[in-house]
Amino acid sequence: MDKILTIVFGDEKSAYAGVSALHALDGEGSIVLNTLAVIRKNSDGTVTQERIDDDFPPPSGTLVGTAVGSLIGILGGPVGMAVGIGTGAFIGLIRDVHTSGVDTDFLEDVSKALTAGKHAVIAEVDEEWVTPVDTRMEPLGGVVFRTLKSAFEDERRAQEAAARRAELDKLKAEHAKAQGNRKAKLQAQIDQLRARLTKRLEQDQARSRQIGLEMQAKVAALEKKAADEQGAGKAAIEARISQLRQDYQRRLNA
Repeated sequence: MDKILTIVFGDEKSAYAGVSALHALDGEGSIVLNTLAVIRKNSDGTVTQERIDDDFPPPSGTLVGTAVGSLIGILGGPVGMAVGIGTGAFIGLIRDVHTSGVDTDFLEDVSKALTAGKHAVIAEVDEEWVTPVDTRMEPLGGVVFRTLKSAFEDERRAQEAAARRAELDKLKAEHAKAQGNRKAKLQAQIDQLRARLTKRLEQDQARSRQIGLEMQAKVAALEKKAADEQGAGKAAIEARISQLRQDYQRRLNA
């Protein structure tokens, strides 16, 4: 399963020990480590990005626009500083950051744990079992938070599209009954909503292309790794490649 992990540590030394542990788990085949970043929470609520390890670099060459890159920006922005002013205010602030591909409960839990002076390792991983990561991080004092990446993205996009289509249908029904100036105003609203739907469709198509490029990069890296493996290790990597392709087709057909 494609997940975003955020592991919060009390100090820098422990965080980098956590990085080494994740790489070791990747080498053992317990997880597939895609992208990793280390950040530090500053006293003013911002974050400093200290390290990036990216086995599957995004098409842009940076983390901007990826789930990991978005999460780093969120944790250093107003959402990260909203903890302590009440859940209602917090939820109000995070309504506009759903493009990160992570859910609000996850964001709130991470923000509460990542206080000033602490470090966090943020990683995109393919993980089937939580025990390997958890047992490596516990002795280091690392607190692990997880969220599924693709499932949340797909559900969120589907809900947004359905809500906008329902709104458009209601406006059309009201427009059919209206007259005069009111009819013209409703038509303007319909045109505006149609433009937004078109823009959303274009964004979804761009995201689909990005997902395809990311999948191809992951497959290429895994195929390279499989070439150096034998037996059970090689079979496990080949199974992961097959699963990646199946997941990609499922998302295309959703």
